[in-house]
Amino acid sequence: MTNREVRQWVPAQHTSDGAGVKIKRIAGPHLNTHMDPYLLLDELRSDDPDDYIAGFPPHPHRGFETITYMREGSFSHKDHMGNEGQIDPGGVQWMTAGRGVIHSEMPAQEDGAFHGFQIWLNLPADEKMKPAAWEDIQNDRVTNKKLENGASLLVIAGNIKVAGESLEGPLLGPTTEPVLVDVFLPAGETVEIELPHDHQVMVYLYDGGLEGKSAPGALFYNTGATLSLTASEKGLGAFVLAGTPLKEPIAQHGPFVMNTAEEIEQAITDYQAGTLTG
Repeated sequence: MTNREVRQWVPAQHTSDGAGVKIKRIAGPHLNTHMDPYLLLDELRSDDPDDYIAGFPPHPHRGFETITYMREGSFSHKDHMGNEGQIDPGGVQWMTAGRGVIHSEMPAQEDGAFHGFQIWLNLPADEKMKPAAWEDIQNDRVTNKKLENGASLLVIAGNIKVAGESLEGPLLGPTTEPVLVDVFLPAGETVEIELPHDHQVMVYLYDGGLEGKSAPGALFYNTGATLSLTASEKGLGAFVLAGTPLKEPIAQHGPFVMNTAEEIEQAITDYQAGTLTG
């Protein structure tokens, strides 16, 4: 069985977003081909509330999906459709912006540890104007698998196979066939994850390291049947993202992601006119 080989390492960039939330980011036009169908991965992590408390006040999106996954702390969601929800450690919020959504994401705590991820997942051209939707998935719905070597895997989305066992996350079915897995490995231990051969694969290191690389940053892999991860002497905390690449042109302006500049201009016009959401 063919193991995937690393083709690129990209250190995370420190930046801020929302109302001043400090984040570590993997994104940018130079990575669009490598990340396809993903557009962005942000890690939010701090014990200092000044780094995260301002959150992400109401803002628009069009043309893609946002996924928020919390490891520590709590996050709340509100949107123009009247949806409200809160996720705690191990929980996920999955929002399809489609034609348009206006939402906020705010910390549901005033202090303490806060660690989570936001992912932007692209939509194919013929789905970019679909109706908006939102779902929260609490941690009791996320598949949690522990292995004999002390490894643990939280399968959030998609299907994988580990040690001959098929594991399925609670989120299935999008066109891009996303796979999202949070992986922990003790020092020196290995896990092999079987994924669809033609899926694009990115592994974001948030603790410890592997492949001679240390967190924070992302490894991009070539095609193959098996993703083999061996933790460094510091162990490994990693977020595995895989999916079917769309191979479509990307036009982006801030929170709008379409296929052409004209579609971006229309999104801006619609937002300014108050018609983005319908």
